Amino acid sequence: MYLEIVTPDQKVFEGEVLSATFPGTDGSFQILNHHAPLLSTLKKGIIVYKDKKEEFEVAIDGGVVEVLNNKVVVLAESIIVEE
Repeated sequence: MYLEIVTPDQKVFEGEVLSATFPGTDGSFQILNHHAPLLSTLKKGIIVYKDKKEEFEVAIDGGVVEVLNNKVVVLAESIIVEE
């Protein structure tokens, strides 16, 4: 499936992934290939996505996620960068 993570300022990630886990406002949930259409709000937390080789994490400050036609689009309020 295709995942795109964007904020108002930048495109954080764009590409093919095997799975993605999100911090939903009602609890964490995972999206896999050919998931049913979905629209959900996200709370502050970590998005975890996996490709064929490794796992990645992106900390967000909330947002929304849409799943439609094997494409997952995340509109994040902002990315949290740890220093």
